Amino acid sequence: MRMSSIAAALLAGSLLAAPAFAQDQGQGQGQGGDAPAQRRGRVVQPYIEVSQIVSAELTPGSDVVTFTQIAAGVDVNVQGRNSGASVSVRYERNIAYGDDSVDNNTLSGVARGTLAVVPGALSLEAGALAARSRVDQGGGTTVNPLARENNESRFYSAYAGPSLQTQLGDVGVEGVARVGYNRFEADNALVTQQGQTVDVFDDSVTYLGQLRAGVRPDTVIPVVGLAVTAGGFQEDISNLDQRVRDLYVRGDVTIPLTSTFAVVGGAGYENVEISSRDAVRDANGVPVIGADGRLVTNKNAPRQIAFDVDGLLWDVGVLWRPSSRTSLQAAVGRRYDSTTYYGTFTYAPSERSNFALAVYDGVSGFGGVLNNALAGLGTDFEAVRNPVSGDFGGLVSNSQGQALVGALGSARSAAFRGRGARASYQRTVGRTTAAIGAGYDRRTFIAAAGTVLAPVDGLVDESYFLAGGLSRQLGQNSAIATNAYVNWFNGAGNNDVTAVGASAAYNQSFTQRLEGRAAIGVDYVDSQFTAQDFAVATALVGLRYNF
Repeated sequence: MRMSSIAAALLAGSLLAAPAFAQDQGQGQGQGGDAPAQRRGRVVQPYIEVSQIVSAELTPGSDVVTFTQIAAGVDVNVQGRNSGASVSVRYERNIAYGDDSVDNNTLSGVARGTLAVVPGALSLEAGALAARSRVDQGGGTTVNPLARENNESRFYSAYAGPSLQTQLGDVGVEGVARVGYNRFEADNALVTQQGQTVDVFDDSVTYLGQLRAGVRPDTVIPVVGLAVTAGGFQEDISNLDQRVRDLYVRGDVTIPLTSTFAVVGGAGYENVEISSRDAVRDANGVPVIGADGRLVTNKNAPRQIAFDVDGLLWDVGVLWRPSSRTSLQAAVGRRYDSTTYYGTFTYAPSERSNFALAVYDGVSGFGGVLNNALAGLGTDFEAVRNPVSGDFGGLVSNSQGQALVGALGSARSAAFRGRGARASYQRTVGRTTAAIGAGYDRRTFIAAAGTVLAPVDGLVDESYFLAGGLSRQLGQNSAIATNAYVNWFNGAGNNDVTAVGASAAYNQSFTQRLEGRAAIGVDYVDSQFTAQDFAVATALVGLRYNF
Protein backbone atom coordinates (compact mmCIF):
# COMPACT_ATOMS: atom_id res chain seq x y z
CA MET A 1 0.00 0.00 0.00
CA ARG A 2 1.34 3.49 -0.84
CA MET A 3 2.54 5.54 2.09
CA SER A 4 0.24 8.46 1.31
CA SER A 5 -2.81 6.22 1.48
CA ILE A 6 -1.72 4.90 4.86
CA ALA A 7 -1.19 8.45 6.11
CA ALA A 8 -4.60 9.47 4.84
CA ALA A 9 -6.21 6.81 7.00
CA LEU A 10 -3.84 7.12 9.95
CA LEU A 11 -3.97 10.81 10.68
CA ALA A 12 -7.77 10.94 10.86
CA GLY A 13 -8.51 13.00 13.93
CA SER A 14 -4.94 13.71 14.94
CA LEU A 15 -4.92 17.50 14.68
CA LEU A 16 -8.37 18.09 16.05
CA ALA A 17 -7.30 16.17 19.12
CA ALA A 18 -4.11 18.22 19.49
CA PRO A 19 -4.14 20.32 22.65
CA ALA A 20 -5.63 23.76 22.20
CA PHE A 21 -3.12 25.13 24.67
CA ALA A 22 0.11 24.21 22.85
CA GLN A 23 2.28 27.05 21.67
CA ASP A 24 2.65 27.69 17.95
CA GLN A 25 5.55 25.30 17.46
CA GLY A 26 6.46 26.81 14.11
CA GLN A 27 6.56 30.37 15.35
CA GLY A 28 9.28 30.42 17.95
CA GLN A 29 8.35 33.82 19.37
CA GLY A 30 10.52 34.98 22.22
CA GLN A 31 13.63 33.35 20.76
CA GLY A 32 16.52 35.56 19.78
CA GLY A 33 14.90 38.79 21.10
CA ASP A 34 11.57 40.46 20.45
CA ALA A 35 9.90 40.20 17.07
CA PRO A 36 10.93 43.18 14.91
CA ALA A 37 7.38 44.54 14.65
CA GLN A 38 6.43 43.93 18.30
CA ARG A 39 5.62 46.95 20.46
CA ARG A 40 2.77 47.84 22.79
CA GLY A 41 0.52 44.91 21.94
CA ARG A 42 1.39 44.85 18.25
CA VAL A 43 2.98 41.83 16.56
CA VAL A 44 3.31 41.47 12.80
CA GLN A 45 5.57 38.53 11.92
CA PRO A 46 5.95 37.44 8.28
CA TYR A 47 8.18 34.41 7.62
CA ILE A 48 9.34 31.82 5.11
CA GLU A 49 10.29 28.18 5.77
CA VAL A 50 12.07 25.37 3.96
CA SER A 51 11.79 21.87 5.45
CA GLN A 52 12.56 18.27 4.58
CA ILE A 53 9.97 15.70 5.72
CA VAL A 54 10.21 11.91 5.89
CA SER A 55 7.11 9.82 6.62
CA ALA A 56 7.49 6.07 7.23
CA GLU A 57 4.76 3.47 7.48
CA LEU A 58 5.25 1.29 10.55
CA THR A 59 2.31 -1.08 10.03
CA PRO A 60 0.94 -2.93 8.15
CA GLY A 61 3.67 -2.18 5.52
CA SER A 62 6.98 -0.34 5.40
CA ASP A 63 6.57 2.27 2.66
CA VAL A 64 8.45 5.60 2.96
CA VAL A 65 7.75 9.00 1.38
CA THR A 66 10.18 11.95 1.37
CA PHE A 67 9.25 15.45 0.27
CA THR A 68 10.30 19.08 0.58
CA GLN A 69 7.99 21.71 1.98
CA ILE A 70 8.28 25.40 1.13
CA ALA A 71 6.03 27.72 3.12
CA ALA A 72 5.33 31.41 3.59
CA GLY A 73 3.03 33.02 6.11
CA VAL A 74 2.32 35.81 8.54
CA ASP A 75 1.20 35.91 12.19
CA VAL A 76 -0.49 39.09 13.38
CA ASN A 77 -1.66 40.11 16.85
CA VAL A 78 -2.73 43.73 17.27
CA GLN A 79 -4.57 44.78 20.43
CA GLY A 80 -5.95 48.23 21.20
CA ARG A 81 -8.29 49.72 23.76
CA ASN A 82 -11.46 49.15 21.71
CA SER A 83 -10.24 47.13 18.72
CA GLY A 84 -8.15 44.02 18.22
CA ALA A 85 -7.25 41.31 15.74
CA SER A 86 -5.31 38.06 15.51
CA VAL A 87 -4.40 36.48 12.16
CA SER A 88 -2.41 33.40 11.19
CA VAL A 89 -2.19 32.66 7.45
CA ARG A 90 0.16 30.15 5.84
CA TYR A 91 0.71 28.93 2.26
CA GLU A 92 2.56 25.65 1.70
CA ARG A 93 3.95 23.91 -1.35
CA ASN A 94 4.89 20.23 -0.94
CA ILE A 95 7.30 18.84 -3.52
CA ALA A 96 7.55 15.03 -3.61
CA TYR A 97 10.32 12.89 -5.12
CA GLY A 98 9.15 10.17 -7.51
CA ASP A 99 5.70 10.12 -5.91
CA ASP A 100 3.05 12.76 -6.51
CA SER A 101 0.84 11.56 -3.64
CA VAL A 102 1.76 14.55 -1.45
CA ASP A 103 2.62 16.99 -4.24
CA ASN A 104 0.10 19.75 -3.50
CA ASN A 105 -0.56 23.30 -2.40
CA THR A 106 -2.32 24.33 0.80
CA LEU A 107 -3.64 27.59 2.20
CA SER A 108 -4.61 27.44 5.88
CA GLY A 109 -5.22 29.77 8.74
CA VAL A 110 -7.59 31.63 11.02
CA ALA A 111 -8.42 35.31 11.52
CA ARG A 112 -10.66 37.16 13.98
CA GLY A 113 -10.97 40.88 14.53
CA THR A 114 -13.08 43.66 16.02
CA LEU A 115 -12.99 47.29 14.84
CA ALA A 116 -14.58 50.00 16.98
CA VAL A 117 -16.66 52.33 14.78
CA VAL A 118 -18.07 54.22 17.77
CA PRO A 119 -15.85 53.34 20.77
CA GLY A 120 -17.83 51.62 23.48
CA ALA A 121 -21.01 51.44 21.39
CA LEU A 122 -20.75 50.16 17.80
CA SER A 123 -18.18 47.70 16.41
CA LEU A 124 -17.64 45.69 13.26
CA GLU A 125 -16.61 42.06 13.73
CA ALA A 126 -15.28 39.51 11.25
CA GLY A 127 -13.65 36.08 11.20
CA ALA A 128 -12.32 33.56 8.69
CA LEU A 129 -11.04 29.97 8.76
CA ALA A 130 -9.38 27.63 6.24
CA ALA A 131 -7.96 24.13 6.82
CA ARG A 132 -7.48 20.70 5.26
CA SER A 133 -9.34 17.61 6.43
CA ARG A 134 -10.30 14.06 5.56
CA VAL A 135 -13.78 12.48 5.48
CA ASP A 136 -14.20 8.86 6.52
CA GLN A 137 -16.66 6.66 4.69
CA GLY A 138 -19.16 7.05 7.51
CA GLY A 139 -19.13 10.84 7.17
CA GLY A 140 -16.77 11.53 10.10
CA THR A 141 -14.57 14.56 9.48
CA THR A 142 -11.06 14.96 10.87
CA VAL A 143 -8.08 17.09 9.94
CA ASN A 144 -5.41 15.20 7.98
CA PRO A 145 -2.30 17.14 6.86
CA LEU A 146 -0.71 14.34 4.83
CA ALA A 147 -3.74 13.26 2.78
CA ARG A 148 -3.00 12.77 -0.90
CA GLU A 149 -4.68 15.40 -2.98
CA ASN A 150 -7.44 13.19 -4.35
CA ASN A 151 -8.33 11.97 -0.85
CA GLU A 152 -8.23 15.21 1.06
CA SER A 153 -10.98 17.72 1.61
CA ARG A 154 -10.91 21.37 2.55
CA PHE A 155 -13.25 23.51 4.64
CA TYR A 156 -13.65 27.27 4.73
CA SER A 157 -15.72 29.57 6.91
CA ALA A 158 -16.12 33.35 7.12
CA TYR A 159 -18.52 35.81 8.71
CA ALA A 160 -18.89 39.55 9.28
CA GLY A 161 -21.34 41.94 10.91
CA PRO A 162 -21.88 44.74 13.42
CA SER A 163 -22.38 44.53 17.18
CA LEU A 164 -24.03 47.17 19.35
CA GLN A 165 -23.75 47.95 23.05
CA THR A 166 -25.11 51.25 24.32
CA GLN A 167 -27.24 52.89 27.01
CA LEU A 168 -30.50 54.73 26.32
CA GLY A 169 -31.33 56.34 29.63
CA ASP A 170 -31.88 53.51 32.11
CA VAL A 171 -32.18 50.93 29.32
CA GLY A 172 -29.13 48.99 28.19
CA VAL A 173 -29.29 47.90 24.55
CA GLU A 174 -27.22 45.14 22.99
CA GLY A 175 -27.44 43.82 19.46
CA VAL A 176 -25.59 41.69 16.95
CA ALA A 177 -26.04 40.84 13.27
CA ARG A 178 -23.93 38.38 11.27
CA VAL A 179 -23.81 36.95 7.77
CA GLY A 180 -21.58 33.93 7.18
CA TYR A 181 -20.50 31.57 4.42
CA ASN A 182 -19.17 28.03 4.78
CA ARG A 183 -17.85 25.58 2.23
CA PHE A 184 -16.62 21.98 2.36
CA GLU A 185 -14.72 20.70 -0.69
CA ALA A 186 -14.36 16.94 -1.19
CA ASP A 187 -12.75 15.72 -4.41
CA ASN A 188 -14.61 12.44 -4.74
CA ALA A 189 -17.99 11.01 -3.80
CA LEU A 190 -17.98 9.03 -0.57
CA VAL A 191 -19.27 5.47 -0.93
CA THR A 192 -19.77 3.21 2.07
CA GLN A 193 -18.82 -0.45 2.18
CA GLN A 194 -22.47 -1.20 1.42
CA GLY A 195 -22.22 0.79 -1.80
CA GLN A 196 -24.41 3.65 -0.57
CA THR A 197 -23.43 7.27 -1.15
CA VAL A 198 -22.83 9.48 1.88
CA ASP A 199 -24.16 12.93 1.06
CA VAL A 200 -21.37 15.26 2.26
CA PHE A 201 -21.97 18.91 3.13
CA ASP A 202 -21.27 21.31 0.25
CA ASP A 203 -21.83 24.93 1.28
CA SER A 204 -24.20 27.14 3.25
CA VAL A 205 -25.03 30.74 4.09
CA THR A 206 -25.92 31.67 7.67
CA TYR A 207 -27.80 34.67 9.05
CA LEU A 208 -28.01 35.66 12.71
CA GLY A 209 -29.57 38.66 14.40
CA GLN A 210 -30.42 39.49 18.01
CA LEU A 211 -31.52 42.61 19.88
CA ARG A 212 -31.80 42.82 23.66
CA ALA A 213 -33.03 45.67 25.87
CA GLY A 214 -32.89 45.51 29.65
CA VAL A 215 -32.79 47.41 32.92
CA ARG A 216 -30.79 46.67 36.02
CA PRO A 217 -32.37 45.59 39.32
CA ASP A 218 -34.07 48.41 41.27
CA THR A 219 -34.48 50.52 38.11
CA VAL A 220 -38.13 49.72 37.30
CA ILE A 221 -39.03 47.09 39.91
CA PRO A 222 -37.30 46.84 43.30
CA VAL A 223 -34.63 44.12 43.42
CA VAL A 224 -35.58 42.73 40.00
CA GLY A 225 -33.84 43.23 36.64
CA LEU A 226 -35.85 42.90 33.41
CA ALA A 227 -34.92 42.27 29.78
CA VAL A 228 -36.61 41.53 26.47
CA THR A 229 -34.80 39.74 23.65
CA ALA A 230 -35.81 39.03 20.06
CA GLY A 231 -33.72 37.24 17.47
CA GLY A 232 -33.31 34.55 14.91
CA PHE A 233 -30.92 32.23 13.11
CA GLN A 234 -31.14 30.75 9.62
CA GLU A 235 -28.83 28.47 7.66
CA ASP A 236 -29.46 27.80 3.98
CA ILE A 237 -27.67 24.56 3.02
CA SER A 238 -27.11 23.94 -0.70
CA ASN A 239 -27.50 20.15 -0.39
CA LEU A 240 -31.16 19.44 -1.22
CA ASP A 241 -32.00 23.09 -0.50
CA GLN A 242 -32.14 22.46 3.26
CA ARG A 243 -33.13 25.30 5.54
CA VAL A 244 -32.76 25.63 9.32
CA ARG A 245 -34.73 28.52 10.80
CA ASP A 246 -35.07 29.51 14.47
CA LEU A 247 -37.04 32.65 15.44
CA TYR A 248 -37.76 33.67 19.03
CA VAL A 249 -38.82 36.43 21.42
CA ARG A 250 -38.49 36.15 25.18
CA GLY A 251 -38.54 38.03 28.46
CA ASP A 252 -36.02 37.51 31.25
CA VAL A 253 -35.97 38.26 34.97
CA THR A 254 -32.85 38.57 37.13
CA ILE A 255 -33.18 38.41 40.93
CA PRO A 256 -29.92 39.08 42.82
CA LEU A 257 -29.75 37.16 46.10
CA THR A 258 -26.31 38.46 47.06
CA SER A 259 -23.82 40.86 45.50
CA THR A 260 -22.29 37.94 43.54
CA PHE A 261 -25.14 35.47 43.05
CA ALA A 262 -28.43 35.78 41.15
CA VAL A 263 -31.31 33.58 40.05
CA VAL A 264 -32.39 34.09 36.44
CA GLY A 265 -35.40 32.89 34.48
CA GLY A 266 -37.03 33.52 31.18
CA ALA A 267 -39.90 32.48 28.94
CA GLY A 268 -41.09 33.29 25.47
CA TYR A 269 -42.18 32.11 22.08
CA GLU A 270 -40.06 30.20 19.56
CA ASN A 271 -40.63 28.85 16.06
CA VAL A 272 -38.09 26.31 14.81
CA GLU A 273 -38.42 24.76 11.35
CA ILE A 274 -36.11 22.48 9.35
CA SER A 275 -37.08 21.64 5.77
CA SER A 276 -35.60 20.44 2.46
CA ARG A 277 -36.43 19.33 -1.05
CA ASP A 278 -35.99 15.86 -2.53
CA ALA A 279 -33.28 14.78 -4.97
CA VAL A 280 -33.73 14.39 -8.71
CA ARG A 281 -34.60 10.77 -9.48
CA ASP A 282 -34.16 8.72 -12.66
CA ALA A 283 -36.87 6.66 -14.38
CA ASN A 284 -36.39 3.90 -11.82
CA GLY A 285 -36.74 6.27 -8.86
CA VAL A 286 -33.03 6.13 -8.01
CA PRO A 287 -31.56 9.45 -6.75
CA VAL A 288 -29.23 11.11 -9.26
CA ILE A 289 -25.62 11.78 -8.21
CA GLY A 290 -23.90 14.84 -9.69
CA ALA A 291 -20.35 15.16 -10.99
CA ASP A 292 -19.21 16.33 -7.54
CA GLY A 293 -20.44 13.10 -5.93
CA ARG A 294 -23.36 14.79 -4.18
CA LEU A 295 -27.09 14.31 -4.64
CA VAL A 296 -28.69 16.59 -7.25
CA THR A 297 -31.46 18.77 -5.81
CA ASN A 298 -34.86 18.76 -7.48
CA LYS A 299 -35.60 22.50 -7.52
CA ASN A 300 -39.19 21.84 -8.65
CA ALA A 301 -40.02 19.48 -5.79
CA PRO A 302 -42.14 20.88 -2.93
CA ARG A 303 -40.41 21.74 0.31
CA GLN A 304 -40.78 18.94 2.91
CA ILE A 305 -40.91 19.72 6.63
CA ALA A 306 -38.48 17.67 8.72
CA PHE A 307 -38.89 19.43 12.08
CA ASP A 308 -41.45 22.00 13.24
CA VAL A 309 -41.77 23.31 16.80
CA ASP A 310 -43.97 26.32 17.47
CA GLY A 311 -44.71 27.43 21.01
CA LEU A 312 -43.39 28.10 24.50
CA LEU A 313 -39.73 28.12 25.47
CA TRP A 314 -38.45 28.64 29.00
CA ASP A 315 -35.42 28.20 31.22
CA VAL A 316 -34.26 28.89 34.75
CA GLY A 317 -30.73 29.13 36.04
CA VAL A 318 -28.10 30.91 38.10
CA LEU A 319 -25.43 33.57 37.64
CA TRP A 320 -22.41 33.56 39.95
CA ARG A 321 -19.62 36.12 39.62
CA PRO A 322 -17.67 36.31 42.88
CA SER A 323 -14.77 38.11 41.14
CA SER A 324 -13.50 39.21 37.75
CA ARG A 325 -11.63 35.88 37.55
CA THR A 326 -14.57 33.54 38.21
CA SER A 327 -17.86 33.29 36.35
CA LEU A 328 -20.63 30.69 36.22
CA GLN A 329 -23.78 30.73 34.11
CA ALA A 330 -25.96 27.60 34.02
CA ALA A 331 -29.55 26.95 32.97
CA VAL A 332 -32.06 24.16 32.38
CA GLY A 333 -35.29 24.54 30.47
CA ARG A 334 -37.49 23.55 27.56
CA ARG A 335 -36.55 24.14 23.95
CA TYR A 336 -36.84 22.24 20.66
CA ASP A 337 -39.80 20.41 22.24
CA SER A 338 -37.51 18.73 24.81
CA THR A 339 -35.37 19.45 27.87
CA THR A 340 -32.25 21.51 27.27
CA TYR A 341 -29.12 22.22 29.35
CA TYR A 342 -26.41 24.79 28.69
CA GLY A 343 -23.91 26.95 30.51
CA THR A 344 -20.33 28.18 30.93
CA PHE A 345 -17.82 28.25 33.76
CA THR A 346 -14.46 30.01 33.77
CA TYR A 347 -11.94 30.22 36.59
CA ALA A 348 -8.59 32.01 36.39
CA PRO A 349 -7.06 32.28 39.85
CA SER A 350 -3.99 33.97 38.34
CA GLU A 351 -2.54 35.01 35.00
CA ARG A 352 -0.71 31.68 34.92
CA SER A 353 -3.64 29.34 35.50
CA ASN A 354 -7.13 29.02 34.03
CA PHE A 355 -9.99 26.56 33.61
CA ALA A 356 -12.87 26.76 31.13
CA LEU A 357 -16.00 24.63 30.67
CA ALA A 358 -18.84 25.05 28.16
CA VAL A 359 -22.02 23.01 27.69
CA TYR A 360 -24.09 23.69 24.55
CA ASP A 361 -27.31 22.68 22.77
CA GLY A 362 -28.60 23.93 19.41
CA VAL A 363 -29.84 23.14 15.91
CA SER A 364 -27.91 23.98 12.75
CA GLY A 365 -26.01 22.49 9.85
CA PHE A 366 -22.28 21.79 9.54
CA GLY A 367 -21.62 25.39 8.48
CA GLY A 368 -23.44 26.86 11.44
CA VAL A 369 -21.05 25.05 13.79
CA LEU A 370 -18.05 26.65 12.06
CA ASN A 371 -19.54 30.17 12.03
CA ASN A 372 -20.58 29.97 15.68
CA ALA A 373 -17.12 28.73 16.68
CA LEU A 374 -15.48 31.63 14.85
CA ALA A 375 -17.83 34.19 16.38
CA GLY A 376 -17.16 32.83 19.87
CA LEU A 377 -13.41 33.21 19.45
CA GLY A 378 -11.61 36.12 21.09
CA THR A 379 -9.39 38.52 19.18
CA ASP A 380 -6.20 37.71 21.13
CA PHE A 381 -4.86 34.22 20.40
CA GLU A 382 -2.12 32.14 18.76
CA ALA A 383 -2.96 29.55 16.12
CA VAL A 384 -1.82 26.02 17.00
CA ARG A 385 -0.17 24.36 14.00
CA ASN A 386 1.03 20.80 13.48
CA PRO A 387 4.80 20.78 14.21
CA VAL A 388 5.51 18.45 11.29
CA SER A 389 3.28 19.68 8.45
CA GLY A 390 2.56 23.25 9.56
CA ASP A 391 -1.18 22.72 8.99
CA PHE A 392 -3.72 24.62 11.06
CA GLY A 393 -5.97 22.08 12.75
CA GLY A 394 -8.77 24.31 13.95
CA LEU A 395 -7.31 24.98 17.41
CA VAL A 396 -5.96 28.11 19.10
CA SER A 397 -4.42 28.99 22.44
CA ASN A 398 -5.22 32.10 24.46
CA SER A 399 -6.03 33.21 27.98
CA GLN A 400 -9.03 30.87 28.10
CA GLY A 401 -7.30 27.89 26.50
CA GLN A 402 -10.22 27.55 24.14
CA ALA A 403 -10.59 25.34 21.08
CA LEU A 404 -11.93 26.92 17.91
CA VAL A 405 -13.48 23.75 16.56
CA GLY A 406 -12.71 21.10 19.19
CA ALA A 407 -14.18 18.31 17.10
CA LEU A 408 -15.53 18.72 13.57
CA GLY A 409 -17.73 15.68 14.01
CA SER A 410 -19.73 14.48 11.04
CA ALA A 411 -19.69 16.11 7.59
CA ARG A 412 -23.11 14.76 6.63
CA SER A 413 -25.15 17.39 4.82
CA ALA A 414 -28.27 16.84 6.96
CA ALA A 415 -29.19 19.38 9.62
CA PHE A 416 -28.88 18.23 13.21
CA ARG A 417 -29.34 19.00 16.87
CA GLY A 418 -25.90 19.24 18.43
CA ARG A 419 -25.25 18.81 22.14
CA GLY A 420 -21.99 18.49 23.98
CA ALA A 421 -19.34 19.92 26.26
CA ARG A 422 -15.73 21.15 26.11
CA ALA A 423 -13.31 21.67 28.99
CA SER A 424 -9.67 22.72 29.28
CA TYR A 425 -7.17 23.54 32.00
CA GLN A 426 -3.84 25.34 31.58
CA ARG A 427 -1.08 26.19 34.04
CA THR A 428 2.25 27.94 33.62
CA VAL A 429 5.09 27.51 36.11
CA GLY A 430 8.19 29.49 35.26
CA ARG A 431 9.13 28.64 31.68
CA THR A 432 6.93 25.53 31.55
CA THR A 433 3.30 25.39 30.44
CA ALA A 434 1.19 22.25 30.90
CA ALA A 435 -2.44 21.68 30.03
CA ILE A 436 -5.17 19.16 29.33
CA GLY A 437 -8.35 19.39 27.25
CA ALA A 438 -11.36 17.17 26.63
CA GLY A 439 -14.59 17.35 24.67
CA TYR A 440 -17.74 15.51 23.63
CA ASP A 441 -20.11 16.24 20.75
CA ARG A 442 -23.38 14.42 19.92
CA ARG A 443 -25.32 15.11 16.73
CA THR A 444 -28.81 13.78 16.10
CA PHE A 445 -29.68 14.25 12.45
CA ILE A 446 -33.02 15.59 11.26
CA ALA A 447 -34.44 14.83 7.79
CA ALA A 448 -37.83 14.90 6.13
CA ALA A 449 -39.84 11.74 5.46
CA GLY A 450 -40.29 10.93 1.80
CA THR A 451 -36.96 12.47 0.76
CA VAL A 452 -33.66 10.82 -0.03
CA LEU A 453 -32.32 11.98 3.36
CA ALA A 454 -35.07 10.17 5.28
CA PRO A 455 -32.81 7.18 6.20
CA VAL A 456 -30.52 9.47 8.26
CA ASP A 457 -33.38 10.94 10.32
CA GLY A 458 -32.69 10.11 13.97
CA LEU A 459 -29.17 8.78 13.35
CA VAL A 460 -26.59 9.78 15.96
CA ASP A 461 -22.88 10.52 15.44
CA GLU A 462 -20.66 11.09 18.47
CA SER A 463 -17.14 12.53 18.78
CA TYR A 464 -14.81 12.56 21.80
CA PHE A 465 -11.31 13.90 22.28
CA LEU A 466 -8.76 13.99 25.10
CA ALA A 467 -5.42 15.74 24.82
CA GLY A 468 -2.50 16.83 26.96
CA GLY A 469 0.66 18.79 26.33
CA LEU A 470 3.79 20.30 27.80
CA SER A 471 5.99 23.12 26.46
CA ARG A 472 9.13 24.68 27.93
CA GLN A 473 11.37 27.60 27.01
CA LEU A 474 14.94 26.26 27.46
CA GLY A 475 16.53 29.69 27.22
CA GLN A 476 16.52 32.83 25.13
CA ASN A 477 17.26 30.83 21.99
CA SER A 478 15.55 27.44 22.24
CA ALA A 479 12.28 25.75 23.20
CA ILE A 480 10.65 22.31 23.18
CA ALA A 481 7.02 21.22 23.03
CA THR A 482 5.34 17.83 23.32
CA ASN A 483 1.75 16.67 23.12
CA ALA A 484 -0.35 13.52 23.00
CA TYR A 485 -3.97 12.81 22.12
CA VAL A 486 -6.66 10.19 21.75
CA ASN A 487 -9.69 10.82 19.54
CA TRP A 488 -12.85 8.75 19.01
CA PHE A 489 -15.54 9.06 16.35
CA ASN A 490 -18.58 6.81 16.83
CA GLY A 491 -20.68 7.04 13.71
CA ALA A 492 -24.14 5.63 13.06
CA GLY A 493 -24.04 2.04 11.83
CA ASN A 494 -20.95 1.05 13.86
CA ASN A 495 -18.72 3.34 11.78
CA ASP A 496 -16.09 3.87 14.50
CA VAL A 497 -12.60 5.35 14.39
CA THR A 498 -10.03 5.57 17.20
CA ALA A 499 -6.91 7.66 16.68
CA VAL A 500 -3.95 7.95 19.07
CA GLY A 501 -0.73 9.88 18.65
CA ALA A 502 2.08 11.99 20.06
CA SER A 503 4.61 14.51 18.75
CA ALA A 504 7.60 16.53 19.92
CA ALA A 505 9.25 19.63 18.46
CA TYR A 506 12.48 21.57 19.10
CA ASN A 507 13.25 25.12 17.94
CA GLN A 508 16.73 26.70 18.01
CA SER A 509 17.43 30.33 17.09
CA PHE A 510 20.74 30.92 15.29
CA THR A 511 20.27 34.66 14.87
CA GLN A 512 17.51 37.13 15.71
CA ARG A 513 15.71 36.16 12.48
CA LEU A 514 16.93 32.67 11.53
CA GLU A 515 15.96 29.53 13.43
CA GLY A 516 16.18 25.79 12.93
CA ARG A 517 13.32 23.39 13.54
CA ALA A 518 13.11 19.66 14.19
CA ALA A 519 10.00 17.61 14.92
CA ILE A 520 8.85 13.99 15.12
CA GLY A 521 5.42 12.44 15.39
CA VAL A 522 3.83 8.99 15.66
CA ASP A 523 0.17 8.33 14.88
CA TYR A 524 -2.01 5.22 15.04
CA VAL A 525 -5.58 4.60 13.87
CA ASP A 526 -8.04 1.74 14.36
CA SER A 527 -10.91 2.14 11.90
CA GLN A 528 -14.01 0.10 11.09
CA PHE A 529 -13.60 1.20 7.46
CA THR A 530 -10.42 -0.80 6.84
CA ALA A 531 -9.39 -4.40 7.48
CA GLN A 532 -6.07 -3.39 9.09
CA ASP A 533 -4.87 -0.85 11.63
CA PHE A 534 -2.25 1.70 10.56
CA ALA A 535 0.73 3.40 12.16
CA VAL A 536 2.97 6.12 10.71
CA ALA A 537 6.07 7.92 11.98
CA THR A 538 7.00 11.33 10.55
CA ALA A 539 10.08 13.51 11.03
CA LEU A 540 11.01 17.04 9.93
CA VAL A 541 14.08 19.24 9.85
CA GLY A 542 14.00 22.74 8.47
CA LEU A 543 14.91 26.42 8.60
CA ARG A 544 12.68 29.43 9.20
CA TYR A 545 13.47 33.07 8.47
CA ASN A 546 11.46 35.76 10.28
CA PHE A 547 11.37 39.09 8.46
